[in-house]
Parts: sequence; structure tokens; C-alpha cells
Amino acid sequence: SEKDSKCIIDVSDTGKGIPKSKFKTVFEPGFTTKSRGWGLGLSLAKRIMEEYHHGKIYVLNSTQGVGTTFRIEVKKEE
Repeated sequence: SEKDSKCIIDVSDTGKGIPKSKFKTVFEPGFTTKSRGWGLGLSLAKRIMEEYHHGKIYVLNSTQGVGTTFRIEVKKEE
């Protein structure tokens, strides 16, 4: 099945969370919620996953004040 043909990695934090309306925005270069930082981390992670590993990364779920879980999906090598 398609599920068996890919590796799924979930990464969670206990940060302030992301509103659902910003789930796609967090991957744009320059997006940051911090006073210091360039907002390149998630956009770089997304680019690496898509262009080099032909996978994807996305916000699986997030609760404000609790944290966020990102999901990474890559195809398993045959």
C-alpha cells in the first residue's frame, strides 16, 4: 500500500502553537514569530524535503499554548 511505501516522521514541540490560518504561511521564507531570527528554518526544511528527497513536510496539528506537530513523509528506498 502507499502507506507502506513511505517513511513517516512526526516531530513535536511544546512551543506556543500555530493558528490553523498560518499552517502554510510558516513555510514561507522570512516568516517568524520571534523577535530575533530570519525565518528561514522551516522554508529551508521544506525545500530540502521537496527538492532533494522528493518528500514533504507539513503541519499535522497544532494547539495554541500547547505545541505543534510537523509530519515529514519520504518514500522508502526499494
